[in-house]
Amino acid sequence: MPTVDLATTSLRELNELLHKQGAGTNETQWEILNPKGRHAVAVGVDAPLNIDIKGPVGYYVAGMNKHANIVVHGSAGPGAAENMMSGKVVVKGDVSQYAGATGRGGLLVVEGNASSRCGISMKGIDIVVKGNIGHMSAFMAQTGNLVVFGDAGDALGDSIYEARLFVRGSVKSLGADCVEKEMRDEHLDLVDNILQRSGLNGVKPKDFRRYGSSRKLYNFNIDNADAY
Repeated sequence: MPTVDLATTSLRELNELLHKQGAGTNETQWEILNPKGRHAVAVGVDAPLNIDIKGPVGYYVAGMNKHANIVVHGSAGPGAAENMMSGKVVVKGDVSQYAGATGRGGLLVVEGNASSRCGISMKGIDIVVKGNIGHMSAFMAQTGNLVVFGDAGDALGDSIYEARLFVRGSVKSLGADCVEKEMRDEHLDLVDNILQRSGLNGVKPKDFRRYGSSRKLYNFNIDNADAY
């Protein structure tokens, strides 16, 4: 198993090593030591690697991830798994703002809390947060699923398109055009599938409430001007 110590190896060297790994690589298990809050750790990985980052990281960890399974054993700064394409990213601690922003696929699991704008402009990613999320989360979220075990802050789902939001706790307020919707059998199955993929068993999908777009802001209509 390759081990890279960022106390002695530069971040550029680390990411170059990871980028050189192809789909058929035999070196699939990686360990990264002493990240110490560095930014852009393991960004742009495009191979089925398993990467353990032993400590907290800064901005954009696992950004643009494709195929890899990346675990951060600590907390992460802004933009964790930003523009993620596929694979799985797990953060064992908390994440700062806009985690999973613009993510197009894959699964992001946050075992702590997420700050503001979690899942902003998400485009197909699945995000699971075991704690709470901050204000303006899922702003302009287009597709994908956000599952929150705790509470949500102000303006959840503001200007949302067709993403689906599932919250077990309370919601401080809903954003423009976001409404609570019926939790049908298909949504119970969807949440159950996401929880199983996240390794979070024993949680009942029926404990979550669903939120999504009321579809009033897709096109401007003077009758809905107060909602803008």
